[in-house]
Amino acid sequence: MAKNIEHIELSSIKSPEIVKKMGYGSLNLLCQDIRTEIIQKTSEYGGHLSSNLGVVELTVAIHRNFNFPKDKLIFDVGHQCYTHKILTGRSLDHLNEKGGVTGFQNIKESEYDCYSAGHSSTSLSAAAGFAVARELKKEDYDIVAVIGDSSIVNGLSMEALNEIPSLPGKIIIVLNDNDMSISPAVGGLSKFFRRISTGRAYNKAKTSFRRKMMRSGAGKKLYAFTYALKSSIKHMLIRNTLFDDMGYTYIGPVNGHDLKALDRAFARAKNTSKSVVLHVNTIKGRGYPYAERDTSGYWHGATPFDIESGKPKNLHPGFISWSHFFSDLTSEVMGQYQDAELIVPATLKGSGLEKPFHDFPERCLDVGIAEEHALTMAGALSLNGIHPIVAIYSTFLQRAYDEVSHDCARFKANMTLLVDRSGLVGKNGETHQGIFDVAYLKTIPNVVITMPSDKSEAKALFHQSMGEHGVFAIRFPRDFVEVGDVTYVEMPFGRWRFLKESEKKKLALFSIGPLTHTLRALLDKKGLEYTLINPIYLNLFNEFDLNRVLDYENIAIYDPYSTKEGFSESLLSRLMEKGFQGKVHVRATRSDFIPAMSNKEQLQFSDCYPEDVASFLESLLK
Repeated sequence: MAKNIEHIELSSIKSPEIVKKMGYGSLNLLCQDIRTEIIQKTSEYGGHLSSNLGVVELTVAIHRNFNFPKDKLIFDVGHQCYTHKILTGRSLDHLNEKGGVTGFQNIKESEYDCYSAGHSSTSLSAAAGFAVARELKKEDYDIVAVIGDSSIVNGLSMEALNEIPSLPGKIIIVLNDNDMSISPAVGGLSKFFRRISTGRAYNKAKTSFRRKMMRSGAGKKLYAFTYALKSSIKHMLIRNTLFDDMGYTYIGPVNGHDLKALDRAFARAKNTSKSVVLHVNTIKGRGYPYAERDTSGYWHGATPFDIESGKPKNLHPGFISWSHFFSDLTSEVMGQYQDAELIVPATLKGSGLEKPFHDFPERCLDVGIAEEHALTMAGALSLNGIHPIVAIYSTFLQRAYDEVSHDCARFKANMTLLVDRSGLVGKNGETHQGIFDVAYLKTIPNVVITMPSDKSEAKALFHQSMGEHGVFAIRFPRDFVEVGDVTYVEMPFGRWRFLKESEKKKLALFSIGPLTHTLRALLDKKGLEYTLINPIYLNLFNEFDLNRVLDYENIAIYDPYSTKEGFSESLLSRLMEKGFQGKVHVRATRSDFIPAMSNKEQLQFSDCYPEDVASFLESLLK
């Protein structure tokens, strides 16, 4: 029998079995302690706060009703798994730091994490894969997929929702509804039929009846008639949900903070004979007033903060993020170009785009977690004389490769891609690194890929992108830039900028992005002579510029914002075509799924830390 325990130290939890032995009073105290721990650790290390605070009771209830790791639990995105990690014996100390736990489910981290993700809407397709494998291997376990209301409307989720009812076996889908209103079936008859259809005795009898009827032709006809009659009566008396119509058993909505109600709902879900959608209402940010009142998404992914005041700890006086700088530029450009339309796929807050949305609400669209839709719509806008500005994280742009190619570049549709968080992003780890986009975008015709090293170049590129150049991508990092006036800089389209030129032909250094200036300062402090080139256009190669570097002994490429398969290999290929006889040295980010750690540690991991690169270049010049 479950017992009420006054208090349990979270650090003493080694497995989720403990929550099955606790009474509701003890469980409510446990949930309070878990919330306090999440707030404390997130305030110290940063992380996904609101999403985790909203699913504490839900996660506890899931672990009470299933047997993990035999059963399989898949969180969509995985940014709401902190309670799950605590219940499976993991500490949140050094969250998202080297040596600590990651902020998402991670199959490398624990046997309780059967799947890893960092992008939205993968859980249902993954659950379908587990279900098919389960049937092929004749295994017996439950599969639970937890997905949010914003993720379930993504195209990938809809494709999986369409497929799952036709699969053998059952999947339990937990729809965590904390924002979007989904119309439930209501009323006394609805509750009556739901209770019957999820009752153990009913389902046992139904299965037995179906098995007997299928033994003969007459039985099959009788079963088909009775099934159609039952469905017809049910359809007349009960207002179906979308999920009913797709072939699911629908349960809910259930209070996602009521452990007793959740236990009852999961018991019903386990007793169904077909896949289930369990609709749960939760409050995002529950337990921390600042997060509960948040309507902008500020507390979704929080930097370290003071718990009492809610203010961030790591302030950067005199600096502005590159995202906010481009936000200001976007407002400036939209004021000048009346045919410009801003499109963001659920990253309005993340990219700091409140200003253009405020200034031009009629010309700004947040399409939600729908990257593919955003790009195809942008292509069609361009065909109709509207210039789309699509602001998107590099890691999410990967999902729209086909749309960039097929629906935008194929038409040479003029548009601007603001590729936010390009390069290494630090704590969000391997699913969020923005290092691959140059390598895949450069394979598509009618795409221009650029990266400024300072604000002047950024402004010039943004205005240049409004011309007729096809798909014009401007990359910028998750970093800060000094506040101040922007000076005008002349930038002929497609030409490199020779920032410094030496008469000696010992070393030509190609350096990309804002760290160019950090590296230059280190080299100049050493008194080295070299030529410094900022290519800016990462897939365009001017013949005159190429010829200027052919007689150097060494060419070094410093690209801490993308892999060697991007600009580095393109330049190397062109140099070889030109008959370059010198040596080429490449320092680009490691072509790998780089784990969570600090930005400095990731640069060191990739041999791209400026101090180390400066020492290497010094050795070349000796």
